[in-house]
Amino acid sequence: MDYQDKIISAIDKALAGVISIVVSKNVEAVEEEITKMGLDPRQFYAKIQNEAEDGKIAVSGGSGFIVDKSGVVLTNKHVVADKDATYKAIIGKEKYEIEILAKDPLSDIAILKLLNPPENLSTIKLGTSKNIKLGMAVVAIGNALGEFSNTVSTGIVSGLSRFLSAVTDMEGHQERLRGLIQTDAAINPGNSGGPLINLDGEAIGINSAIVFGAQNIGFAIPIDRVKRDLEQLKKLGHIQTPFLGIRYIILNKAIANNFGSPSDHGALIIKEGLPHDHAILPGSAAAKAGLKEHDIILAANGKQITEKETLEDILEDCKIGDDLMLEIQRMGKVLNFKLKLEERSKFN
Repeated sequence: MDYQDKIISAIDKALAGVISIVVSKNVEAVEEEITKMGLDPRQFYAKIQNEAEDGKIAVSGGSGFIVDKSGVVLTNKHVVADKDATYKAIIGKEKYEIEILAKDPLSDIAILKLLNPPENLSTIKLGTSKNIKLGMAVVAIGNALGEFSNTVSTGIVSGLSRFLSAVTDMEGHQERLRGLIQTDAAINPGNSGGPLINLDGEAIGINSAIVFGAQNIGFAIPIDRVKRDLEQLKKLGHIQTPFLGIRYIILNKAIANNFGSPSDHGALIIKEGLPHDHAILPGSAAAKAGLKEHDIILAANGKQITEKETLEDILEDCKIGDDLMLEIQRMGKVLNFKLKLEERSKFN
C-alpha cells in the first residue's frame, strides 16, 4: 500500500467516529455579551432571530471523537468551558444531548457522554503516544472554523514535549499546556477536540491549540494522558491528580536574570499577582511541609526540574499518598523537604 492509500485508509477508519459539538446560549445572554463588547445588538437582531432555535443561538463550535460504543466522547476542556452554555453533538444530520462526565484540572481534556445515542456508533481506536517520532505522518480531523465538518489535514509530527501558554480559541481563552505534540497538519478554530491520528487510523492525540500569527504550527495532547484520565474515571468516578498546592514558574536563564534568581533552572514558587492569590495554598501539602514563596524547587524525587522536564511532568508518575522528596534552594542554601501528595479535588 503506497503512502496515499495509507492516508485514505486511515481517514476511512476514523472519520465516522468524529463529531461536531455545537455551543449554544440564550438569545438574551448573547445580546448582553454583544452590548458588553460596545456593539449595538439591534444590528444583529435579524441574524439572531433567524438563527435562534428554542430561544438559543449557536455561538461557537468544536470537535470531539467517540471512543466507546456507549457514547463516551473525548474533546478539549475549553470546548465545553462555558457554564452558561448548552452543548449538543452533531452526528450526520442529527443532534444529541451531551453530559459532561469529567474535566482534567491540569490538561485541556474533557470526557463527555452522548445521551440516548444511536445504535452502532462508530468509534476511534486509541493508539499510544509513547512511540511517536519526529517526521511521523499524522492526520488531523475536525469541524474546521465551526462550519466545515469532517475536515481532514495531513502533515508530520514536527516537535515533541512542547510547553506553552496557548490561546486555544478565537475568544482569547488560554491554557498552560505541556508535553504537547507539535504538528504542521492544519489545526483551525473548531478543530479543537478532534483526533490526531496515525496511519493506522488510531488516535494518538487530541487537537488542542493553535498559535495565532504562526503558520503550520499546531499542538495536540498526547493520547496516553487521556487514557489515564479515562481509566481513573472508570475506577474512581472522577479524574484524580496529585497536588502540591503551589504556583510557580519554570526558570531558564532569561527568567532567572529577570527575577535576579541565583539558579537558572527549577521551579520558582511565586504568586501571579491576582487579588487574594496565594503562592502556597493554605492547608496544602506544600504549606504543611514548610515551603515558602520565593523558594526554588531544584529537583523532585531526584530528577532535576527544567523546561524539558517540569514539576508537572514528574508528578505524572506519582500517585495520591506518595511521598515526594524536594530539593529546595532558599536564600543561598539547599534544603531537603519531604511531603505527602494530596488530591487536587480537595482544594477545588
